[in-house]
Amino acid sequence: MRYVLPVAISTLLGTPAALVPAANLNVKLELPRLNAAEYHRPYVVIWIEKPDQSFAGNLTVWYDVKARNNGGTRWLKELRQWWRKSGRELNMAVDGLSAATRAAGEHRLTFSTDNSVLGRLPAGEYQLLVEVAREVGGREVVKVPFTWGGKGEFTAEAQGSHEIGTVAVEIK
Repeated sequence: MRYVLPVAISTLLGTPAALVPAANLNVKLELPRLNAAEYHRPYVVIWIEKPDQSFAGNLTVWYDVKARNNGGTRWLKELRQWWRKSGRELNMAVDGLSAATRAAGEHRLTFSTDNSVLGRLPAGEYQLLVEVAREVGGREVVKVPFTWGGKGEFTAEAQGSHEIGTVAVEIK
């Protein structure tokens, strides 16, 4: 009898995010070393959108967290797509979201259902977006479609053209 109510509620409302099986979203991000006289580490943001391109949640924001008087936040608006979707609403630094910029190379990140975004994300189709902007450089956005809460493992990747190398998504 104690199982009837949760089953009835989930049948009426659909599968709540809490019932999506525990999973990890692994992201491999390649930041190419650009041949420039004045090279600056890029600002990077990773977030999730729904199929209708509405905002679903932020995963990480890399920027100059050590700049005096929180001056690194001044350049976050250069991450234009993200800024319009979510960035302007945030008061940086955000615990668990903000991180320092990183050097060129391959970076591996793991986000789990313990993460507040993934923990409340219902099963379905989404896009992982990576936006990169660099001082005295360019700006680029790469999108990788993925299925969250599906059966089995999932992998997908996309290739950037100048500021971003390969972005690979793996769900286990």
